[in-house]
Amino acid sequence: MKTEKEKMLAGEVFNVYDPELVKERRYARQLVERFNALGEMNPTASIALIRQLFGHVGANCEVHAQFKCDYGYNIYVDDDFFANYDCVMLDVSPIRIGKHCLLGPRVQLYTVNHPLNPKLRRNGAYGQSEDINIGNDVWIGGGAVICPGVTLGNNVIVGAGSVVTTSFGNNVVIAGNPARIIKENPYSE
Repeated sequence: MKTEKEKMLAGEVFNVYDPELVKERRYARQLVERFNALGEMNPTASIALIRQLFGHVGANCEVHAQFKCDYGYNIYVDDDFFANYDCVMLDVSPIRIGKHCLLGPRVQLYTVNHPLNPKLRRNGAYGQSEDINIGNDVWIGGGAVICPGVTLGNNVIVGAGSVVTTSFGNNVVIAGNPARIIKENPYSE
């Protein structure tokens, strides 16, 4: 029989209030609170907390406060990562972000969802999740929302305020609600 954490990581319906998961979220929130309290005051201590929190951090990572996440260990960022103010990463499933990526202020990455069954959805006791994968050289504009299960290819630009509900390939500029391709990105490598 699977534990609730194993179900969570497998993308199955899981009990949000499982004691192990509650404990892990509490630990992550303590690190997040310490990180946010530092603000811009001590960049060395800030990045040390991010490295302790995230599952992987490449070279040259910068995250501005106020940052929020659920677990932290499901966030994997590669080299040259930047997250502006007020980013939220609900990392119930893994969030993988490639090299040279920029997140504007208030970008929201949501891997978690509630079940379609209303009986399971009541009281918020159950969740279900899907990974988010973001390629290299991606810029996500301020206030954009990336929904569960989305994959963005390399060299994608997401317009500010967009809601991305489906996956997109390489070298496109997307925007809107729901996001759609508005043009090809001519600056592919």
